[in-house]
Amino acid sequence: MIQQSSFASLIPLCLFCIALILIQVPASLAADKAEYTNCSAPIQCGTAQNVSYPFWGVNRADYCGLSSDFQLTCVDDTSLQINISGLSYRVLRVDNSSRLFTVARADYNSTICPQYLHNSSIDTNIFSYSSDTVATNLTLYYGCDTPPASVSQSLNTTSQFKCSVNGSTDSPGYFLTRSPEDITVVGVSIGAQLTSYFGSCDTSVVVPANRSAIQTIEDLPTQASVEAALEAGFGLQWAANDSGRCQACIQSGGQCGREPNLVDFACYCSDKSYSSTCGGSKNQVTLGIGLALAGAGLTGLLLGFWIFSIRTKKRRIREAAAAAASAAESRSKDISGPPPSSKGILPISTTSYSRTTPSYPSSKSDLEKGSTYFGVQVFSYVELEEATHNFDPARELGDGGFGTVYYGELHDGRVVAVKRLYENNMKRVEQFMNEVEILTRLRHENLVTLYGCTSRRSRELLLVYEFIPNGTVADHLHGKRAGLGLVPWKVRLNIAIETADALAYLHESDVIHRDVKTNNILLDNNFRVKVADFGLSRLFPNDVTHVSTAPQGTPGYVDPEYYQCYQLTDKSDVYSFGVVLCELISSKPAVDTNRHRHDINLANMAVNKIQNHTLHELVDPSLGFEGDYSVRRMATLVAELAFRCLQQERDMRPTMLEVLEALRRIKNEGNSFQSGEVVEMDIRSSDDTGFLKNNVVPPPFSPDSALTDKWVSNSNTPNSF
Repeated sequence: MIQQSSFASLIPLCLFCIALILIQVPASLAADKAEYTNCSAPIQCGTAQNVSYPFWGVNRADYCGLSSDFQLTCVDDTSLQINISGLSYRVLRVDNSSRLFTVARADYNSTICPQYLHNSSIDTNIFSYSSDTVATNLTLYYGCDTPPASVSQSLNTTSQFKCSVNGSTDSPGYFLTRSPEDITVVGVSIGAQLTSYFGSCDTSVVVPANRSAIQTIEDLPTQASVEAALEAGFGLQWAANDSGRCQACIQSGGQCGREPNLVDFACYCSDKSYSSTCGGSKNQVTLGIGLALAGAGLTGLLLGFWIFSIRTKKRRIREAAAAAASAAESRSKDISGPPPSSKGILPISTTSYSRTTPSYPSSKSDLEKGSTYFGVQVFSYVELEEATHNFDPARELGDGGFGTVYYGELHDGRVVAVKRLYENNMKRVEQFMNEVEILTRLRHENLVTLYGCTSRRSRELLLVYEFIPNGTVADHLHGKRAGLGLVPWKVRLNIAIETADALAYLHESDVIHRDVKTNNILLDNNFRVKVADFGLSRLFPNDVTHVSTAPQGTPGYVDPEYYQCYQLTDKSDVYSFGVVLCELISSKPAVDTNRHRHDINLANMAVNKIQNHTLHELVDPSLGFEGDYSVRRMATLVAELAFRCLQQERDMRPTMLEVLEALRRIKNEGNSFQSGEVVEMDIRSSDDTGFLKNNVVPPPFSPDSALTDKWVSNSNTPNSF
């Protein structure tokens, strides 16, 4: 009777559990629809309406579009803008059916005299000019001198305008729709004279324009016609690498996007995401809900029976304990007095025979709930397993120094990168503890942040980092993201500076990274650097000059002296960083067996090219090395620095701090170059004078270092350092 009443009392509890589970079913379905709902809403801003895939931004999440090249912003709620190759453009119209959109330079909005003068350029891997756009025919010349009589007679005075250039007010300028050498007067070519005259102007800017606007300027060559052409903008066509899947996705009722924080195409549907088209139907969804409800009901019943059995077992234990106590009390009444005792004989303590146990926490759950390890949070294995969808291969971000890295989402909403060690042996445990200890004692804006880890006694060793969404430097230079767009020179130089800053900080903290490479340099969406993967790092004591250890690291980056002598110093990182500099200059991987056998190793290839006066064969031609003197100048200086870092003898290499200072001087020289200042540059540190005093030959400079003479810039490269 007691058991029946107890079971009856559990029925409301079972019903409550079932109801609770049923409430969660719609919530989970709503979570699956979040991406679908978010990507269904187009961007609305000013005159630009109903803008959708591949664009994102404003009210659309990044997974609703393609790469950062398609991010849009809404300025003052009136102007939709996009950044293309470092310049802002107003988006006037978008035609998804033909993949065309019309843009206009934002800096030329209502003016022909912008504050800064930059040429227009586009990444031809992503965008191309539309058929009605002339990309080279409208040229604006600024800061021109008074033309000589032989030239002024051939120039139409209506094609002249005035702007303030380099502090000079009302400096004359001209606009042309044809190249100067193509201009004739009464059948006589005066191209040579015009080319010479316009070559003396301070600068020139080429702005694309529609053919009809060019024709209007030629028919009516006035400043108003030019400003109208700049306002009207020009057409671009984008290349979305989705192989027609977006159209198929929309036809199936889905919304186009990409997997969150990945580059793979995704078709977001009302039930879930698919790789191409929506695969579910209403009947399937209804069936799924029915199965979920049935499963929830069964789970509730099983839970009720389980709770009932536990309560019954506990009651029986209490009843047995009460009966034993009653029996003991009755026996004690039969004893007339206390038991006899013998002086000098102590009762035997049961603890005398207890087995010695380690001083670990009392249980695994104690360690994995709310505890810390080296000051960081300890996560449970189950939580991280759920965060990565059971370590779904589709969520793999790449391979770290000793483990695979997965994309994950924690219960508190944080997006993380979870590193899973390949194997759980003593060596891996040592590397695991080493990385945790080092990362918890270091804080730098260009070092990846460690959120926590699992217990050393967890069935797998896992490290939890902040998630850096934009891949690695290697991805952008020669990997899976290289096709998304060229990384400009100014960005590459900043990557070098921030990486050098992080490594210099490590060395000042007595830490040697030991695995410096472009795969370990992560980038956020603003291309800010986060150096990662400290699994091979070593603490470097202050009282020794090197640490002897077996060679580890990545082929192509390892210090040759370290390979020979097993001696690890901070100069080992300097050598590896020299290889990174070569990658930034060339966009080539550190090791490539498809190259000539003498060039398989990029470090050897770079040294040979520099020594043979063929640096131009090393530098990525898309950086503008041949045509832009500013880029040529700075790339040569960076190659010079890489040459010094790659010296075979470590004593000939600069320190990481000296490398950082040299890179900053190169950047500052670039700033001075943009402003037209006269600069004399020498990237050698003051320590090089010591080589001469001691009759030691300093590290050789590259043959191109003759460029380090005084020079003055007239470059049109944007000043955005």
